[in-house]
Amino acid sequence: MGLSTHVLDTMHGCPAAGMKVQLFTTQGEQATLVKSFTLNSDGRNPDGLLYDNASLRQGTYRLVFDVKAYFAAKGVTLPEPNFLNTVSLDFGVANVSEHYHVPLLVSPWSYSTYRGS
Repeated sequence: MGLSTHVLDTMHGCPAAGMKVQLFTTQGEQATLVKSFTLNSDGRNPDGLLYDNASLRQGTYRLVFDVKAYFAAKGVTLPEPNFLNTVSLDFGVANVSEHYHVPLLVSPWSYSTYRGS
């Protein structure tokens, strides 16, 4: 239970190891940084859950993924300006007794997300 994320690089068919991610709490237009981390070899937060069940609160959150820097570090030639710089996902947590998993499937030109399990 709690909050987690996972990023898959759909261009290379692998976890997005090394991608930088930021987690924020949000309230209207105001965002407060909770933590920054770099994804491990499995494309996940190396510390595990972003929030465990006891710490997760009802409210709104934002995950920001540094897509441009990740693909540039992988040697992908990106146009200037590139199509995606960062991907920002705003989402809400309504029921803290449930698990909220926020995966990102990403390439330099597209992304998708969903509420996973």
